[in-house]
Amino acid sequence: MSDLHDITFSDAQLAWKAKAKEIAIEHLLPNALKHDREESFNEVAFAAACDAGMLGVWIPKEYGGSDDGILALALMVEEFSKADPAFGVAFAVNALGSIPIIVGGTDEQKAKYLPSVAKGEASCAFALSEKFAGSDAGGLSVMGTKNDDGWVLQGEKKWTTNGSRANIITCFAVTDPESRSRRISAFIVESTDPGFSIKKLENKMGIRAVPVAETIFDNVQLSDDRLLGGKPGLGFKHSMMTLDLARPGVAAQAVGTAAGALELAVTYAGRRKQFGQPIAGFQMIQAMLADMAQQTEAARWLTYACAAKADAGAKNVTKIAAMAKCFATDVAVKVATDAVQVFGGYGFMEDYPIAKYYRDAKILQLYEGTNQIQRIVIARNLIKEASQHDHYNSVIPNEYQDSFGAPEVTANV
Repeated sequence: MSDLHDITFSDAQLAWKAKAKEIAIEHLLPNALKHDREESFNEVAFAAACDAGMLGVWIPKEYGGSDDGILALALMVEEFSKADPAFGVAFAVNALGSIPIIVGGTDEQKAKYLPSVAKGEASCAFALSEKFAGSDAGGLSVMGTKNDDGWVLQGEKKWTTNGSRANIITCFAVTDPESRSRRISAFIVESTDPGFSIKKLENKMGIRAVPVAETIFDNVQLSDDRLLGGKPGLGFKHSMMTLDLARPGVAAQAVGTAAGALELAVTYAGRRKQFGQPIAGFQMIQAMLADMAQQTEAARWLTYACAAKADAGAKNVTKIAAMAKCFATDVAVKVATDAVQVFGGYGFMEDYPIAKYYRDAKILQLYEGTNQIQRIVIARNLIKEASQHDHYNSVIPNEYQDSFGAPEVTANV
């Protein structure tokens, strides 16, 4: 597929965006600081999203969803995150937790679990990270051991977003320690399974209104039909496929966070007076606002392009997904930081909402693959793509070929 791809918004996708904005204005904006301070989940806003059918947007129609795609998800998450970045995270993690079932589940698993997600009857979580396995997703230690009754999970996961609320948890565990390519498998865990528990809720710098938990799997006995895809050894593949489709959602969280921070900064600059005039009249402030707006808009359209490519069924969206996640989240942190600067001393006070955007933005550079990892992914894909095309003879003149060695580029991909 060409690197060029159309960004086309369907009427349904635009309707989802409008509905998300309506919920954001009614339920998120007035209550974001309250839920942040209380570290409480906005159940009212989530119920409104469920009632509107929003949790079915990325679910195929045959399983009760509307199948409006990753672009629709991105549009909704952007609107939610603009009003409350924490809620944007909480909403998007339901896609992260259910996409493994969509991309890797058996027909029976899809039929059993996806309709309840689409109806808003079940919430999801994605249990991959561990204390000693973050960026190194292949370094897991949670074990899945085969027995006569199916599989037993033993170990604990770290930073399971929505872990204390989720009914369905996709958990990744080691099932073949001796294998390199098929070491990991994915399992569908239900919160009512004996042996599953929450060890603690994390005390976080930001996104305090969404629960992030340590999840314990203490000899959790699962039947064979809980093994995602029905075959062991597919877990790493399932996790990477999932992250390719989920990272546009993280990018959308970042775009919304940046847009919300920018809007607050512009409003404040128009009202705050120094030296007898609004600070928006000073060129230094104008330059900051202009840069913030440009960066946010660039991140927005890279995110949309990534989501559109995923919806178009591109075979490899890894590179652009990493680009969108990395660029947009860097922008969110930069814009939120500059917004605090526009607010000056007031920006450092928790009485003003901009401090929350600043705190909430940072996690975006860390989860679902740190931005350092995203840059490695991007570079390796660039080098791999270049090595597949015979451009090097034209790049290096013939008389210098011997000096440069073999005219091909390889990389550890």
